[in-house]
Order: sequence, then structure tokens, then C-alpha cells
Amino acid sequence: MKKGFKFVILVFGVLLALEAGKLLWWVYSPNVTLENATDNYINIATGSEYEDVRKMIVNRGLVRNIKSFDWVAEKKNYRNFIHPGHYEFEDGMTNNDLINLLRSGIQTPVSVIFNNIRSLEKLAGTVAGQIETDSAEIIKLLLDENYISQFGFTHETVLGAFIPNTYEFYWNTSASGFMERMVNEYRRFWNKERKSRAEAIDLALKQVSTLASIVDAETVKETEKTRIAGVYLNRLKRGIRLQADPTIIFAIGDFSRNRILKADLLVDSPYNTYRHAGLPPGPISVPSVSGIDAVLNAEDHSFLYFCAKADMSGYHHFSKSLREHNRYALKYRQTLNKLRIMN
Repeated sequence: MKKGFKFVILVFGVLLALEAGKLLWWVYSPNVTLENATDNYINIATGSEYEDVRKMIVNRGLVRNIKSFDWVAEKKNYRNFIHPGHYEFEDGMTNNDLINLLRSGIQTPVSVIFNNIRSLEKLAGTVAGQIETDSAEIIKLLLDENYISQFGFTHETVLGAFIPNTYEFYWNTSASGFMERMVNEYRRFWNKERKSRAEAIDLALKQVSTLASIVDAETVKETEKTRIAGVYLNRLKRGIRLQADPTIIFAIGDFSRNRILKADLLVDSPYNTYRHAGLPPGPISVPSVSGIDAVLNAEDHSFLYFCAKADMSGYHHFSKSLREHNRYALKYRQTLNKLRIMN
């Protein structure tokens, strides 16, 4: 064999080895970098194509070499195995690890948090901001009487189906999947002990949730919740109207209000507890766990009235007589006038 030909073969072999080395480097060397990335994750929407995934990775600066990512993705046929979901990237991941993760569909759950929710619209918007499903889809489902009736709720009571907490969901959870999970959590929350306490105060579970939502709205002081719950239970037992200002705010739909006016008390609504006896048709917000437990463990006392203190501390005066209550109420109104809080 001629020396020239041997040299060509040698060069060709070296080139092949270099190319093979480069390809192995593309597959197994670290390519994910979080140093300048805007996020450490991507959310792949249902129905996404390879170009959509690639664009997110590039826009967030998650890989050093997109060409090598493309090559490995092609060799592993990722284009035909795209799964929706939330995928978190680890610094130093290889293309091989990354494509295997994305192909597997094994996504990282996301934390869904909601509290201080005053309406179905607010709930839907809060949840939709944390998982894939659209807020309109959630609202449509929650207003579908046929759907929610299978869980024992109506559109008036369904706010009580949601127990505020931090929950783990897969990002691509559907509206129905979200609702079904919440119903399961609701049933788990209402254990034997809580049901027994509800029975002891002669309230159905949904009534407990309704009263808890009112207690939540009445005070920001956790230490007062059981006492306020006791006031309302006393009024219910005696057939006295609740006359709860938060129900008026809910009825008029203006949550920015700081003061209830006499004209507001005339609003024609089943939530107007100044005009209608008993509890309103459903919760006026998503009741907190502390609010529910305050109702279930309400103080046993003789108070029938309470009024915010004029020092604006957030605490309340509690009274057994209407005469005493009216004195406190007058002082509070005078303070509101002095501070020019008119509505």
C-alpha cells in the first residue's frame, strides 16, 4: 500500500474519530446552564410542537449550545414524544439527560396556593395563574349546576368546596381535574371530629363554611374569631337576624367598601342578613381553615353584639345588651367621620 494512501486513510480515521468525539460530547457533556437563564423551568402547553419547546429553551437561555440540543433531540425522535407539563432544568444537565426527561413526560409538580378568595372569578383567576387550565374553563365548570351537583354543591355553596392550603398539582391539570381534587381534599378535611363538632352546634357542613366566611370577614384578629363565631351562634339560636356587614358588602359587590351606609341595608338580596333571618345561601368567600375551626370551637358566652373599637386597633367590643352596643357603635361612627371614612 502506498504511503500516500495510508496517510489519507489515517487522516480520514482521525477526522472520523474527531467527529465521533464531538457527537459524543454533544450527547454527554453538560449543556444546561442556569447562570444567565431567566427561569429554571419550561411549561409545555398541551398540543405544543418541537419548535415551541425549542423557542422557550432559547428565549430563557437554558442551554449553551442549541445546535447540539437539536441534534440529540432529532436522534432521540423527541419531536414525536412531546408531553405537556412543567419541567425543571438542573444546572449541568447533559442533552441526553434533558431529552430523556422531556420524552418521559415525568414532570415536576407545581404548588398551587390560594387564600383570601372572595369570589368564584377571583378563585378561577388565581388558580389559572398557576396551572395550564384557563380561568374561563374553571368558571364555566363551577357555574355548571349539573356538574357541581354530583359533588353535593350548588353555585351558591361551591365556594365552600375549596379549603385554602398549598397543593401540589401537575401543571397541565384540567379544570375538571382541579375540581375533583378539591372535592377529595374537602372530604378529607371534614374528618369525623369536625363532623361531630358541626353536629354539636346543629349546623350542616355547608352552613359551617358559610358562617366561617362571615367570621373571616369580620376580623383580622385570629384570637377573636371564636368569640365572634359565638356571637353569631347565639343570634341564630335566638332567631335574631345576623346583621353582618360583610354580607351587605358581598350583596352589593363592592369589596372596597370600608363603611356600610343605611341605604346599603335596603339592598334586595338573599345575602342581606339585615333583611333576612338565618344564614345566607352560601359562603361570601372561600372560608379559611381557622374560620371553620373557630365556628366548630366557638366560645360559649352570652354576647349578642360586637362592634369595632374606636381606636381602630382592629379589635372589637363585645356586648350583651343593645344599649351598650349602641354606645360603642356611636363612638366608632364618630371616629369614621373624623377620619373622613364615608364609604
